[in-house]
Amino acid sequence: MKETLFNLGKPILNDWTKIAQHLLPGLCLLCGTPATKGNLCQGCRDDLPYLPRDRCPRCAAPSHAGAVCGACLQNPPEFDLALAPCAYAHPLDRAIQSFKFASNLAAAPMLADLMLTEIRATTLPDLIVPMPLSRERLRERGFNQSLEIARIIAVEIGVVLDPEVCRRIQHGAAQSALAWDERAKNIRGAFVCVDDLHGRSVAVVDDVLTTGSTLNEIARVLRKRGATQVIGWIAARTLGRS
Repeated sequence: MKETLFNLGKPILNDWTKIAQHLLPGLCLLCGTPATKGNLCQGCRDDLPYLPRDRCPRCAAPSHAGAVCGACLQNPPEFDLALAPCAYAHPLDRAIQSFKFASNLAAAPMLADLMLTEIRATTLPDLIVPMPLSRERLRERGFNQSLEIARIIAVEIGVVLDPEVCRRIQHGAAQSALAWDERAKNIRGAFVCVDDLHGRSVAVVDDVLTTGSTLNEIARVLRKRGATQVIGWIAARTLGRS
């Protein structure tokens, strides 16, 4: 029912998304010169910290010849694969931080545009789910950055977006504030899936993947509700540890 109501409003959402993108200033978010596409100039787009072509197909970490990395072989994640165009490094990291913590919504079209390059080269899922925020975090920020990105992607590729299928029911410390080995424990039991997903493939949209703990936890919950495949669509991947 929720999905039906959301889809009934989809034409309006599409129109507002397009209007919002046109109203955004046509300047590059990174250098301030005239932008060409996705709020980036061509020079800054060319200089972004793109991930190498050879990456682990499960977690998107660079790997030899694109093989599954040792970490994923030792502890296979609950999600099937993760797509990420860029590393979480300068200057993209600053743009993402400005987006999340300073409400710089002009970053959403930029990140969505970068992600769409990889998304369009894959088989599309049945459903898009933005990574949920707790009610406390949503009040603090005023918006869900993953939902803002997901809205643009859904419009561009014509896949159903359901922001209500998963909810975060626990509020804890921000993952970015924790040591890497504490993140899995912090996120355990944080999500609930309210719909039956049997036979459906699901893409989860998020801004940054570091240890994969958050994506792993929501994938575990989606699978318990019947999802046949869970894909992570991520804007940037932290390097240094998988």
